[in-house]
Amino acid sequence: MAAAGHLFDRPPAELDRLMPAYSNAGIARRHSCVPLDWYFARHGWHERTALFVEHAPALLADATERCLASAGMAWEQIDAIVTVSSTGIATPSLDALLMERLPFRRDVMRLPVFGLGCAGGVLGFSRAAELARAAPGRNVLLLVVELCALTFRRGDNSKSNVIATALFGDGAAAALISCDGDGPALGPAGEYTWPGTLDVMGWHVEEDGLGVLFSRDIPTLVRTQFRPAMLGFLARHGIAPAEIERYVCHPGGAKVIEALEDALALEPGSMTEARDILRLYGNMSAPTALFVLERMLATRAEGPWLMTALGPGFTAAFQLLGSR
Repeated sequence: MAAAGHLFDRPPAELDRLMPAYSNAGIARRHSCVPLDWYFARHGWHERTALFVEHAPALLADATERCLASAGMAWEQIDAIVTVSSTGIATPSLDALLMERLPFRRDVMRLPVFGLGCAGGVLGFSRAAELARAAPGRNVLLLVVELCALTFRRGDNSKSNVIATALFGDGAAAALISCDGDGPALGPAGEYTWPGTLDVMGWHVEEDGLGVLFSRDIPTLVRTQFRPAMLGFLARHGIAPAEIERYVCHPGGAKVIEALEDALALEPGSMTEARDILRLYGNMSAPTALFVLERMLATRAEGPWLMTALGPGFTAAFQLLGSR
């Protein structure tokens, strides 16, 4: 918040009006692959990409090692890797870079996915589940990483860029998905993309990097449009809303959490796990929903649960989970 006053070339009165975004964000701590002083210089695509290729595989390697250790699974048992990210580019892709660090089989199937934004954690989960269902016995490793810090562009004085510095953090997550094991059962998945909403959330590709795009209308869209899309998804699978025991929601921000509670007819403040993750990590884009899921799995509450996130498109992602 202190740095923001020096980062943005806006009239002091305008900056004063935007400063409450930091104190009202509901965020106490975030992680970043670059120090704060990195924000004060201008950076181009070459440097951003070099940092992405340095830090994203390192975070994924750490997440992978923890995931496999927790599951008691050997490296050679991994048959496929689904890698999700929207904050940087790498060719060879992140999964190929990771194979040079970790002892995966050389014939492992790889599926890199770009462009899903904040919905990437849930949609990546669903895509990995489809790969596992297609070949029972196949072990699919889902890897999700976002380095939101690297998308900051000095000289972009838009309100969206100011708000982004109050919300976004860096993070990575990993999950193992198969038709065997004792984890939560994965049910049907789906998504809904609203027409005429391409300008709600996403990136502007600029000369020096990715320019943040998100609309101030997102909380209103969630309050008015999310529930009908969710009900349509549930109806297609013969599930009544009353059957859903808990919601695993990506916490896009404090106002988005409030809007989700309204849309889902939940008591205000009831999404405690989503708020805790937002407070401790900020909005990490795609990995955030998986952080919330990990926190909620620790409660051992009965299902079914509905996992949701919102991303560019403007798209709602849905994934049903239940107890085995």
